Parts: sequence; C-alpha cells; structure tokens
Amino acid sequence: MISPADPVPSEPATPEPAKARALWRRLLPLAILAVLVALAFWSGLDDYFSLRRVAENRAALTGFVRDNFLLAVMAYTAIYIVVTALSLPTGALLTITGGFLFGPVMGGTATVVGATIGATIIYLIARSSLGEPLAARAGPWLAKLRKGFQDDAMSYLLFLRLVPAFPFAVVNLVPAVLGVPLRTYVIATFFGIIPGTFAFAWVGAGLDSIIEVQQEAYRQCVATQGAGAACRFELDPGALLTREIIIAFVALGVVALIPPLLRRWRNRGVSE
Repeated sequence: MISPADPVPSEPATPEPAKARALWRRLLPLAILAVLVALAFWSGLDDYFSLRRVAENRAALTGFVRDNFLLAVMAYTAIYIVVTALSLPTGALLTITGGFLFGPVMGGTATVVGATIGATIIYLIARSSLGEPLAARAGPWLAKLRKGFQDDAMSYLLFLRLVPAFPFAVVNLVPAVLGVPLRTYVIATFFGIIPGTFAFAWVGAGLDSIIEVQQEAYRQCVATQGAGAACRFELDPGALLTREIIIAFVALGVVALIPPLLRRWRNRGVSE
C-alpha cells in the first residue's frame, strides 16, 4: 500500500530512439509513395497516357484486347490502381480509354474497381501517416471541423466525388485527415464515382469515330501543306466533357447534400 508520503508512480518515459523508430515506421509508407510519385513525373510516365498515344497505337491495343480480353481488363484495372495511387493527373484520359477498349459497361466497371482500390491505398497511407497524428494533436478548430465532417461524412464525400470541380487526388486525402471511417470512405468513393466514370466511359466508346476524323484531317493537312507543315494530330479531352455532363454532375452533387442540409435546418428549428 502506498502512503501519502510515498512518491506517486509515473509512467515510464518512452526512450527517444523508440519514438524516432515509431515516427519513421509511420512516415515510411508516405515517403515511399512520395518517391514513387516523383519518379513517375520525372520519367514522364504521365505522358504515356494520352489520347494521341491511344490513337497512334489503336490497332495494337484493340488487337490485344480482342485476343486477350480478360487479361487486358485485369491489366487495365491494375494500371488504374497504380495511376490513382500515384495521383497522376490522367484519370479522365484513362477512363475514356477504358470505354474505348472494353465498351462503356466493362470499361466503366473496371475503372470504378481500380479507382476505388487506388484511392483506398492513398487513404490508408495518409490516415496512418497524417490523420491519426493530427487527431491526437488537433486544436479546437480542427477538432470541430473533423466532428462536423464526420457527422455527415457519407453525404459530403458523395458530393465531393460527384462534382468534377474537386481534384480526385485531393478528395482522396481530405477524408483521411478529417478522420472519416474506412467503410464510409470506400462506399462513398465506389458509388460516388460511378456516374462520372460511366459518362467518360460512354464517351470513350465513341472515341474510334473521333480518332478517324482527326486522323483524316491530319492526313489532308500533310497532303496539302507538305510533311514539314505545322500539322498536328491532337485530341482534346476537354472538348469531350460537355456543358450538359458538367451540369448533370453538379446536380447529382447538390442532391447528395440535401440530407445534411435538411438535418441542419430541422436542428435549427428545434433549437429555436
């Protein structure tokens, strides 16, 4: 029995080397990811994912898909996981390519699966490296923000996923910092990206005719102006995203925000 005069036992202090090792283990996945992202941009990996390259290799790609359909779908899904995990800005182009190669249904499905897995990898790395330490040291402002976001995390995440104005890579990180549960994150990501994914995949399904028109225009330019002329064969993915599609995405995002807005309105009415 400890008498009042006896000193109160205290928790043993964690040795500094142990703290350093714990910090390194926590930050190691994030450091590896940062190195891989830097290498991807340094090597120009993102340049390989362009509609121009798809057009140049159209015959080889479609032939491989025709002869090895299941393998091609699996390879495409794996590529999408890597591209998403590395946060390369080629998601829309790759989604259009998936629709072009596999059709809107299979291409859209493979894209949703690959993007969800890749986004979940980013979320888990960010949560373990940044989210949990921030939660432990969060001040009143951040704690209040985390609480408010978590209360309606599903609706907020669906809104962020549905509206194309928010960069996909940023939306992958924010929920990890704000402490969104893994299950909520995966469900909101999976279902939130379905409309946009299948819209782009549907556009990609009609890409073959667009490629033919652009190739014919390029050939005519070379024939009339010569090989040394400033003839360019380019496909602008921004032209494929019409105003009607953007309006539809925004409308879906507004619908996703209706439940938390109604809840706040009702709570305000009760408090008054």
